Formats: sequence, C-alpha cells, structure tokens
Amino acid sequence: MAALTRSNPLPRWQRRGVQLSMTLLAASGGLWLVAHYAWGAGAGELPHPLEAWMMRLHGAALLASLFFLGSIAPAHVSRGWRLARQRTTGLLMLGGMALLVASGYALYYFAPEPIRPALGNAHAALGLVLAGVLAWHGRAPRDRGVNRA
Repeated sequence: MAALTRSNPLPRWQRRGVQLSMTLLAASGGLWLVAHYAWGAGAGELPHPLEAWMMRLHGAALLASLFFLGSIAPAHVSRGWRLARQRTTGLLMLGGMALLVASGYALYYFAPEPIRPALGNAHAALGLVLAGVLAWHGRAPRDRGVNRA
C-alpha cells in the first residue's frame, strides 16, 4: 500500500466514474420529476413516456454508482477516515446514499400507496441535497482555503 499522505485523491477512473454515475442519477431523477409533475401523472394526466425511460436510466445509474461506491470504500473511505479529513461530508455521503438506496428500494418494491408520495418527496429532496454534498466533498481542501501545511 502506498504511504499515507495528507491528501486522499481518487484515481482518475474512479473519480470520473463517480462523477458520471452521480450526474446521471441526479439528471434522470430531476428529469423524471419534471416529466411526472409537469406533463404526466403528477399533473393529472396519463404517465408521460419520458417517465419510464428516466426510471430505467435512474436504475442503471444506480447500479453504476453502487459499483463505484464499492470500489472506493476499501481505500478512499478508510484512508480518509484515518486522515481525519472531510469526515463530515464523507459521512453525509455514505449515510445519504444508504438512505437513498433504502427509500428507492422501498418505492420500487413495496411502499404502500398512502406513504408513496411522502416517501418519494423525501427521496427526491435527499437526492438533491446529496448532489450538493458530493460536489462539496469532491473539492480539494486547498480549494476551500484550508491550510495544508
């Protein structure tokens, strides 16, 4: 294993994979919200055809994001914990992803109709917040004015 340094960057393939899969998750979820509430079933109409396609893309992006989360967990997460850097945003990312996976699974497979709207709104809100947390976490500490010396 490489010597422990004061920084914890991801290799390029992991960084790009995380960025792409998370961008696809946020974009497909956001486009589904627009299609559903502006043109589809949420607006009192028949479901818009884009709703199903966005859910398919959202599911595929989820699988990719879980792959990349699993690929960074052994080295990046444990090394980051030992370095005591960005623990708050890292924990928010891990906890938020766990909640998103659990709520998405519940929405897809077994959430009862009476709680689906509230659970869906909570899932969407958490997804939007987590996109911002990921952007904040991914910035290097020096970019935030932290003295690295």
